[in-house]
Amino acid sequence: MTPAAGRGTSAALAEPLEKFLRYLASEKRHSPRTCSSYREDLKRFLVWVEYQPSAAWRSVTSHDLRRYVAQLSREGLGGRSIARHLSAIRRFYEYLLRERLATDNPALDIRAPKAGRRLPRVADVDQLNHLLDATPDDPLEIRDLSMFELMYSSGLRLSELAGLDLHSVDTRGGEVRVMGKGSKERVLPVGRKALDALANWVGVRQTIAPEGESALYVSRRGDRLSPRSIQSRLSRWGLAKGADQRLHPHLLRHSFASHMLESSGDLRAVQELLGHADIATTQVYTHLDFQHLAKVYDQSHPRARRGRKQGRES
Repeated sequence: MTPAAGRGTSAALAEPLEKFLRYLASEKRHSPRTCSSYREDLKRFLVWVEYQPSAAWRSVTSHDLRRYVAQLSREGLGGRSIARHLSAIRRFYEYLLRERLATDNPALDIRAPKAGRRLPRVADVDQLNHLLDATPDDPLEIRDLSMFELMYSSGLRLSELAGLDLHSVDTRGGEVRVMGKGSKERVLPVGRKALDALANWVGVRQTIAPEGESALYVSRRGDRLSPRSIQSRLSRWGLAKGADQRLHPHLLRHSFASHMLESSGDLRAVQELLGHADIATTQVYTHLDFQHLAKVYDQSHPRARRGRKQGRES
């Protein structure tokens, strides 16, 4: 897409674009940041149009635009970035049509390639064991360890953990009752380590929480701990205990799901535990599981690496 050296931008292309950007700022009252984004994307498109045989806005066809999208893809832009480019072009041509500088909008029926679904990051089992086996230094860390054990033990969402009350946990039955998305309640098993950590926290909670406070996890002031505070405490725990990656609540949930699937292979069970309405949401963890299996295969099979290397070189 790099233009030939020495060729400048023609006024016939540049002037309508500048007027469009002024229109966004003055009439549509878009923020400077939004206008800057439009400018960046459309300037890139302008350079491409300028070096086409016709080099005119009104001459760009949908076929031309598909070639432009293919060029962006070859240059490494993902589906979301290309969709943003197309949105800017579509909006620009609406303006050109209004100003009678074009006869149609070539971007109307062009769609960006689907963005690849980003796989969630998970923590290594040994690393999580190391972090969760660390000894708490004060009452608030006793609380923190209990929260993190429970999140990893039962795959809780951040909002579900923050919403727990004292009566939500049945320590004798080893269960926790949570309110998930769409106000759907589900009952989840709680592991032994999480129950032990929870018992330690309940023992010190009464020295912090005022009488009548229903929240299971409270702040140093005695009121319900907020989701933001839980995020902050988990990140702090990771730094203090030597984690090699940033800890956040979803990392514990993703790790729970991936480790469960690696061990059991039961996708439906993992779906129920996570509270996913659609199994397609849970299926992302089958890709993580395959990555784990592929890694083990590469490390273990005597001819795996050689075969793959030869395949790449052929």
